Amino acid sequence: MFGRKRKSVPPAAAPTPPSIRDTLFADGPLESWPVGDHADREPWATFVTARRYVAAGDIGNAVVGWQRVVAMPGLEARHYVQAWTFLRHYGGMQPPPAEAKWLLGVVVEVDRGAAGLDLLAAYPELTARFYAGTGGGIVWERPDTALDAHIGALLDASKTVLDRIGPWTQPRLPPPPADHIRLNFLAPSGLHFGQAPFAMFEQDALAGPVVRAATALLQALIAVNQR
Repeated sequence: MFGRKRKSVPPAAAPTPPSIRDTLFADGPLESWPVGDHADREPWATFVTARRYVAAGDIGNAVVGWQRVVAMPGLEARHYVQAWTFLRHYGGMQPPPAEAKWLLGVVVEVDRGAAGLDLLAAYPELTARFYAGTGGGIVWERPDTALDAHIGALLDASKTVLDRIGPWTQPRLPPPPADHIRLNFLAPSGLHFGQAPFAMFEQDALAGPVVRAATALLQALIAVNQR
């Protein structure tokens, strides 16, 4: 049910500009983060500079730039995910053991058949996003603390799973099949995930708390949005 370690394979090329789904994972190719070369603030400016170094064949200075991003305090977690994606792929680097399993985000994918793919994401800065397969979505940038407890519960349950499974080292898979749920955990050491029919994961001792916390967060997101 959960992804197993496999031989490393370079990440597959992603569309440019990236899809909404891709942006939740922050594991795209150089040209996707950011799209375009204009950047007047950090960490975008460093990402653009590092991309130019790669184009010039100077991987060493590109690595220095991505390491600088990883060390920048207070960034949105997806920037750290993307910087580590580049460090692993271009620099052949792995995070220190103490940092490898830092939870940088969780993305829950549920394929509802004809209703499409639902996406729910939450990040350590206590932000969340929901995109419905039928269209529309909710972006929660933490205007207040109303959802802190729900997001925190999902992150806590996800960290328990992350600590128990290994990273997926092949390119990220397409969306799960109909009536399946995939739980994706983002970390400096890469993507970790588990996938199974929804009913099976609801009853699973490890995945069940994540599914229940995700459901509670989604309900809270909808309620806040309706208000």
